[in-house]
Amino acid sequence: MLAQNRDRPVSVGLLALPESTPTALYGLYEVFNSVGAAWSELTGEPPAGPAMDARIVAERREPFACALGLPITPHAALGDELRPDVVVATDLSLNPQQDPRGRWPAASAWLRRQYDRGAIVASVCTGSVLLADAGLLEHREATTHWSAAALFATYFPNVTLRPERILSLDGPEQRIVTSGGAASWEDLALYLVARLCGGTEAARVAKLFVLGDRSEGQLPFAMPDRPRRHDDAVVARCQEWLADHYAAADAVAGMLARSGLTARTFSRRFRAATGHAPLDYVQALRIEEAKQLLESTGEPADAIGRLVGYEDPAFFRRLFKRRTGTTPARYRQRFQSVGKPPRGGKAEHP
Repeated sequence: MLAQNRDRPVSVGLLALPESTPTALYGLYEVFNSVGAAWSELTGEPPAGPAMDARIVAERREPFACALGLPITPHAALGDELRPDVVVATDLSLNPQQDPRGRWPAASAWLRRQYDRGAIVASVCTGSVLLADAGLLEHREATTHWSAAALFATYFPNVTLRPERILSLDGPEQRIVTSGGAASWEDLALYLVARLCGGTEAARVAKLFVLGDRSEGQLPFAMPDRPRRHDDAVVARCQEWLADHYAAADAVAGMLARSGLTARTFSRRFRAATGHAPLDYVQALRIEEAKQLLESTGEPADAIGRLVGYEDPAFFRRLFKRRTGTTPARYRQRFQSVGKPPRGGKAEHP
């Protein structure tokens, strides 16, 4: 597994061929290049791990049309001196009756070269056919789109195909990562972000792009707006106190006492400065802290409720669901599993 280095971005080469389809290619490009930047712009929070720098690589730098006719403009060519940390072969539009062996000699050789240099080599959907053609899947487990199983059986019989998996990891240091159907690029993206940039960054990506289980709507993914800038020194002083005392028994009363204002004036000035009533602001701060603890610790939900200021577990659970659209238990299950392959995918890192 590649070591994380906050001083430089994780470099990603997205390999594009004339047979490539655009969804995964451009989706991965946008998601990877958001890591370490988009969340900070939205919330003001600092990055939690290294950024990622994704570039499209093709046999030549000249633009070409992909399988669906959309233009692809590569950033680099296979002959350029590139040493990406990760290479991804996205899904390919293939005739299952046509022998794919030897079809992409330059791309296959480039993939082998990058793997020998230590890169993680990954695929989306039928992109695994390119990895197989490069010889990287010989006597290894891999997954692909279920419709390509017969193609593998015919032309790559030495690959142990696991088409039931969404993600499959194999090879030394698990540097061969294959994913299933075309939409599995989302699972691959979250896995690679978690592996190379950390679980916090992966959870942030999931929230930004609303990736994963959407059965409960968008609210579980939502974050509060970036704090407003304002010139009210009294309110700013109260906000600073609250940042360290949000779990106080009556945090609103604590801010009021420090403001030196009447309750009515304080409420009016606080809302004008922050856009929120004092109680709503306190509750938002507490619930955000609870979300962080649910994502990053194994503390029981009721204990987390007490840590953020709610002695009544039932009230905490009701408030949490009202503000997030889900229960604390479901929230934890959703975001602690971000970027982790399903069991059976050989997910344990050596």
